[in-house]
Amino acid sequence: MKNVALFWCLALLLISCGDDDESLIPGEVVPPRLLSEVTVEDDAAIREYLETHFYNYEEFLNPSPDFDFRVRIAPIAGENADKIPLIQQVRDTLINVSSSTFGLDVEENDIPHKLYYLVAEQGEGVRPSVADSVYVSYEASRLTGEIFESNLGTAVWLNLQATPGQQGEVRGLQEGITRFRAGAGFQENDNGTFTVQGFGSGVIFMPSGLGYFISSVPGDAYAPLIFNINLFAQTVVDHDRDGIPSIEEDRNNDRNLLNDDTDGDNAADYIDVDDDNDGIFTRDEITDETGTIIIPYPDTDGDGVPDYLDPDNG
Repeated sequence: MKNVALFWCLALLLISCGDDDESLIPGEVVPPRLLSEVTVEDDAAIREYLETHFYNYEEFLNPSPDFDFRVRIAPIAGENADKIPLIQQVRDTLINVSSSTFGLDVEENDIPHKLYYLVAEQGEGVRPSVADSVYVSYEASRLTGEIFESNLGTAVWLNLQATPGQQGEVRGLQEGITRFRAGAGFQENDNGTFTVQGFGSGVIFMPSGLGYFISSVPGDAYAPLIFNINLFAQTVVDHDRDGIPSIEEDRNNDRNLLNDDTDGDNAADYIDVDDDNDGIFTRDEITDETGTIIIPYPDTDGDGVPDYLDPDNG
């Protein structure tokens, strides 16, 4: 059973997007590149990295008493020439990305992007959803090794799903974290820290289309990214506090909460307090006189559509 001592702090990571840093001739406008073109190049670069680097898997197989369960990556060379390359240890999944995600003029829909992830430790607790909030430590870098964000010395709460006035995490991190499990429990120490047991740890490798794409946030546009993470805890989020967990408001189960709008009022269900626009708050349609949520959700007319999504019951 692994553990780590952490200060229990509350914070949100807000990463601002900068302008594309490509050099331009005065007056020249360089159009953004195509997602379908860039993802092929990114995948080749990521695979080359995975084929030529390894991680400290031997420490994970036989952890010392003071091992911090942090993944450390190094080139396969010299005395490490016989190490197992990452390409043989990662898993991958395809995620579709559309140009509208980045507000691009050229229309590209559902372009597949391959996300790679290394599970060094699965974790023993709950697996978060793409709509949850997670308590993590992490280090974000480019394939060159340049670190552009880090909080490995502590931990922060990240809101995986965007909300009005706040920014959610990039798609690759949002999806990648769901491949791990949070810690199994916390023990408070005398010095004000917490010991986290059985937490998940690993690395997420993503093409720029699952990151910042044209933005220069990581130091350059079109940069594939690496997120080295430890997942300590997660909590289910109800963004609009209507009594329905946000992940349940992903009606089409495509892991994208932004395109679910039952009443067509241009407010996604997870941030809409009246999901069917019948003039009755969603919370009032799923609770009894004491305010207790009724499970299963009420369906007064028995048509298979719960009242909070059925304007005919308003």
